[in-house]
Amino acid sequence: MKFAEITRKGISIKLFHGDCISGIENNLLEKSIDVVVTSPPYNIGVKYNRYKDTLPRNDYLKFITHVGGAIKKILSDEGSFFINVGSKPSDPWIPLDVANALRQHFTLQNVIIWVKSIAISKSDVGKYPAIVSDIAVGHFKPLISDRYLNDCSEFIFHFTKNGNVKLDKLSIGVPYQDKTNIGRWKATTGDRRDRGNTWFIPYETIWDKKQRPHPSTFPSKLPEMCIKLHGLNKCKVVLDPFIGIGSTALASIRSGVSCIGFDIDKTYLEICKERIMSSLSTQ
Repeated sequence: MKFAEITRKGISIKLFHGDCISGIENNLLEKSIDVVVTSPPYNIGVKYNRYKDTLPRNDYLKFITHVGGAIKKILSDEGSFFINVGSKPSDPWIPLDVANALRQHFTLQNVIIWVKSIAISKSDVGKYPAIVSDIAVGHFKPLISDRYLNDCSEFIFHFTKNGNVKLDKLSIGVPYQDKTNIGRWKATTGDRRDRGNTWFIPYETIWDKKQRPHPSTFPSKLPEMCIKLHGLNKCKVVLDPFIGIGSTALASIRSGVSCIGFDIDKTYLEICKERIMSSLSTQ
């Protein structure tokens, strides 16, 4: 069931209330989506309003496989499917199991590590004048354990139909530290290099739970980087089957592309709509 449709300056944001599998099958045309960016429930016991995040592992993986099958039908042949999956220290297999379940539908073209928090020792970085001492940047949930390490990263799996989708790597590139590289390589055309497959994207600091009304959401910069990496020149419509409070929608707006999202929780969709309206009002 369509929950809301908002259109501004050629950008359309469509939100649907309901299960994403039936929603995709009943509302989207084959090969009509250029990029899918999403983060499904991880099945680690997160307390959502409606969804039960503690399914038996086989049931959870069957669900993910069905979602993947629905996405394959509506993804263009040159489309990209980015799926962010985390885990918990006591069960690190979850994202790998998810990736393995989706391999029957897609080719795994890239594996990206989303770094949420990192500690860097000055002694390890060499002659970097901007780093003058040891630093620790980013946020994580403190873990009281003598067996497990704090969980400071998650996976982003980049799936495609054939493994041969060309990307706009320099759209999210970084400047060269050593500027002599600019003229050293024939392929170099400016002060920009491939960022690689480790992306440091910290959460914003929050002081009140009201600032994060969804228990498990990624920063909007993450889907924005995925959309840009795929290539804005070949992206018109983005899909998030688990849109939650709208991080992917906000990223789509900033990127100038339309977005379609599904969620089973009206409360999250209401917040999503409010965030979309606020974002569009500043465009």
